[in-house]
Amino acid sequence: MQTTVTPDPAGPIPAVLARHGHRPHRLLQILHDVQDLYGWLPPEALTAVAHGLHLPRVAVESTAGFYSFLYTRPVGQYRVLFSDNITDCLLGAPALMQRLCERLWLEPGKVSPDGLASVATTSCTGLCDQGPALLVNGRAMPRVTPERIDAMAGLIQQRVPVADWPEDWFAIEDRIHRRDVLLRHVWRPGEVLQAARARGAQGVLNEVARSGLRGRGGAGFPTGFKWRACAEAPGAQRVIVCNADEGEPGTFKDRVLLSTAFDLVVDGMCVAALAVGARLGFLYLRAEYRYLLPRLQARLAERRAQGLLGAGCLGPGLDFDIDIHLGAGAYICGEESALIESLEGKPGKPRIRPPFPVTQGYLGRPTTVNNVETLATAALVALHGGDWLRAIGTESSSGTKVLSVSGDVARPGIYECPFGTPLAEVLHAAGAADVQAVTTAGAAGPCLSAGELHRRIAFEDVATGGSIMVFDRSRDLFELAHNVAHFFAHESCGFCTPCRVGTAVNARLLDKLAAHRGSPYDLEEMDRMHRLMQGASHCGLGNTATLALQDLARKFRPAFERRLASTTYEPAFDLDAALSEARRMTRRDDALAHLGSNRSAGLGQTP
Repeated sequence: MQTTVTPDPAGPIPAVLARHGHRPHRLLQILHDVQDLYGWLPPEALTAVAHGLHLPRVAVESTAGFYSFLYTRPVGQYRVLFSDNITDCLLGAPALMQRLCERLWLEPGKVSPDGLASVATTSCTGLCDQGPALLVNGRAMPRVTPERIDAMAGLIQQRVPVADWPEDWFAIEDRIHRRDVLLRHVWRPGEVLQAARARGAQGVLNEVARSGLRGRGGAGFPTGFKWRACAEAPGAQRVIVCNADEGEPGTFKDRVLLSTAFDLVVDGMCVAALAVGARLGFLYLRAEYRYLLPRLQARLAERRAQGLLGAGCLGPGLDFDIDIHLGAGAYICGEESALIESLEGKPGKPRIRPPFPVTQGYLGRPTTVNNVETLATAALVALHGGDWLRAIGTESSSGTKVLSVSGDVARPGIYECPFGTPLAEVLHAAGAADVQAVTTAGAAGPCLSAGELHRRIAFEDVATGGSIMVFDRSRDLFELAHNVAHFFAHESCGFCTPCRVGTAVNARLLDKLAAHRGSPYDLEEMDRMHRLMQGASHCGLGNTATLALQDLARKFRPAFERRLASTTYEPAFDLDAALSEARRMTRRDDALAHLGSNRSAGLGQTP
């Protein structure tokens, strides 16, 4: 239900602020709680929060306005968001969205006149293996069908609370098809912490360095080097952050790891804390995975009761605890410095570096940020030693990689394989046939053609954060490019001009091509945007936003060329068409009223 609010000293907002200790860096979590009360964030609520935290109101409004899942305007009692990731679109999400809008008699993106509901799109929900998917009031719903849409419309019209909808609609599967050392590992509770304490901080740092473990989020930065830099940074208070904000389109491996191997992830955070000397940890959970939150919090409480977290968990006097921080819909927060900004309650915009997070991160403290899969693997390194991991994979890429495979495959889901495995082997296991193209890093990486499937999953060949999306020969790859361009235009944080403007220009160019009004000039302009953004963007988003577009335009040129209106330059703005309203009002449609005619060309000339 959505209502107005007044800053009542005895009302719910002061209670929310008290629950968070009136700490300004808890602002994002506070806004989540306030929105849960009212269904949106009324201006009066933002004022009350600012007053209670002794913050300028503009700071509160800046954070509230930055995140996609925080609403400073009413969105209805039922907020339905369809995933517009390309895999969901190919499975029929746009038609399902239109069907729901028709059943509810509302326009996409707008709130119904009675304030009951709104229907719009959102970026990838992390359910690409069981799409099309949507979020309704924040709850994730996979495998949406036309029949379910009709039933959902009826429940909304009857104002049935989402909590009372059929539970099986929200059942999310893990779909693990291939397990290797990480996903099939069995260990006793406390075994990893016992092994880490026996090795000691320096021993753990040495083993992680010896293992060759590199960041599994895609960048591949050496984990041992990062941990040692944090351990040696000046300062007494250090922080461990688990980055569970996997927003890359087509990626859902972290969701499955949190569902099936959460203890191993927590063990990895504890190992990192012992190695660098940290007492505080955060798990930054993307908002799309909010349904996991109660289960994860319950398990953390159980570990505290078992002595595996909290006071003395790393040894006598060595405390370490973890707080789960919920994101609010911002792809950019996958970048570590933007994530830290978000942890501090601010808009998630990347910081200027140096200083780096390992020396000045969360609240100015030395901070190490690692991916979910990286930390789970680090736990096994602490248990078995560095040589154990080094013996798996390749010389430059030790261990295994957990892959999220979706798209045109018979068996979408999770596949864990040793580094060095050919991509063709993974696709065969997933049941891919008649492959035309494969994206290997979601929207932010290369797109391979069918002739490149012999390449190997490895940092030295096909480096990937885990997103593998497959497209067979029935697909129009221009649609993939169009989707990617709009994704980055939406997700750019706007911090730097090259990315803010470049992503918008690319989206407009693809719109022009989609309308069959393009020319070779537009393809050349895309290439110029690529070169500009590669060299001048502030963070990885701008530097990777054009990689897939470049590959698609180069390797699948006919998909673009068949949309060209001419082989020469043609402006996107049609001035003659824009004057049609003036012609209608003056009741003129003769040749002189049109641009481009022989007679109009002579206007104003002396005969």
